[in-house]
Amino acid sequence: MSLKEKIKDDIKQAMRDKNESRLSTLRMLSAAIQRREVDERIQLDDTQVMIVIEKLMKQGRESIEQYVKGGRPELADKESGEIAIFQAYLPQPLSEAEVDKLIAEAVAAAGAGSIKDMGKVMGVLKPKLQGRADMGQVGAKVKARLGAA
Repeated sequence: MSLKEKIKDDIKQAMRDKNESRLSTLRMLSAAIQRREVDERIQLDDTQVMIVIEKLMKQGRESIEQYVKGGRPELADKESGEIAIFQAYLPQPLSEAEVDKLIAEAVAAAGAGSIKDMGKVMGVLKPKLQGRADMGQVGAKVKARLGAA
């Protein structure tokens, strides 16, 4: 079952369970997927759906920061709940050690020797880490490793 099909099934289940908060979150996710498909005139595969989910999670984290700064903890809690629902559709995140190991392998595979080779290393890492690690943090680690090399 594809990720899109699972999301559609979960929307139906949330309707049956009369779980309004979960239903609205899943509908928002489905709408974001459909919007990207219409905009780009493509059918998204599971990897591309994970990219959409990660984008929504990133936006949610940024919103939480703003809500906390603005003294709106109830809205921050709502965003946290949505992020938890989105997280269920992503694969298990990798540990720091696993990410570091994959970075070391990618640096060796790309033959990277300086910061100029960062694009090659990230090109090798992205398919392996998509949805399993924060690519911003991975990029910082690669940059630190190549800068030290």
